[in-house]
Amino acid sequence: MIGFELLGALVAAAPAAELPWLSEVQTPPAVIPEDAPKLPSLLVDAAGQPIATREAWARRREEIRRWWLGYLGLTSIERCDLAPEVVSEERVGTVVRKLVRLQVEPGCRMEAYLLYPAEPQAKLPGVVVFHSTVDYTIRQPAGLEGGESHFLGLRLAEQGFVTLCPRNFIWDYCGPQPSYLDAVAELHRRHPGWRGMAKMLFDGMRAVDYLEALPFVDKERLGCIGHSLGAKETLYAMAFDERLKAGVSSEGGIGLGFSNWEADWYLGSDIRAAGFGHDNHEVLSLVAPRAFLLIGGEDADGSKSWPFIERAKEVYDLVGAGDRVGLPTHSSGHSLPPIALQCAYGWLGHFLK
Repeated sequence: MIGFELLGALVAAAPAAELPWLSEVQTPPAVIPEDAPKLPSLLVDAAGQPIATREAWARRREEIRRWWLGYLGLTSIERCDLAPEVVSEERVGTVVRKLVRLQVEPGCRMEAYLLYPAEPQAKLPGVVVFHSTVDYTIRQPAGLEGGESHFLGLRLAEQGFVTLCPRNFIWDYCGPQPSYLDAVAELHRRHPGWRGMAKMLFDGMRAVDYLEALPFVDKERLGCIGHSLGAKETLYAMAFDERLKAGVSSEGGIGLGFSNWEADWYLGSDIRAAGFGHDNHEVLSLVAPRAFLLIGGEDADGSKSWPFIERAKEVYDLVGAGDRVGLPTHSSGHSLPPIALQCAYGWLGHFLK
């Protein structure tokens, strides 16, 4: 794994459509922490035999996918009419910003900000932008509140993307919720058996439904991005929605032991039970052959995350997409410094434009 300064120089010098730093973010770190997870290879079938062909991997992949969807409780997905309505609209420089409401479930609406270049002349790539854990939720990526480094939806729209920034259900599930646990209780009332991440994944898929239906969006060039909470959503959206061709996950803590995945609004306490035997390298493997960049700040993610990339890259190599996964790291902790943003925007530009 490349040093911070050299990576910065490579990124800064790179044309927008090129990734000269790709090989560097696919190189193991000089030191992997001793407490980094020891993850088993995914290229082994249920009988313990090595997987050496794409056909054998496809069978194993389907087994992994079914298991995780079963764990999430999302064994079927029923879509209703989104019935979109525009709440407000304004112009921000070269970008149109609209607050929209989407019916993600019958009688239950989700708010989101839609941002796009004014008067698009051709169909544009679309990106779902998941916000982080802030009470001003979608105002963050839409560029209305918080630090400018988190204005991901606005900045991508300025670069020629159409972005949709949906609100996470734990703040507003069919109306404002007093607490995250109240939102989870409402989820269990409506959907017994669903885990919190199932609802986040479902809402992310509904966001993709809306984006791909817009007449100025190229539905063959869709992606997603998120930081922290949004990074977790990005991982699962990329894994289970194959319409998404490229994703960037920043500081979500990819390992189940890296952050609070056991919270009821994510995966629940069952993941801490002895003998659980699963981790998110399985989820990440489902993304291949589509492009996935994991960004770490040596807080939630970083050098300790390398085993997840290593195991996933074995799958990527097998399916002929070894250049579509990587891990750049920075030393700025749980944040989005300029180097992280340059990598993120470069990645999406390369694979979606």
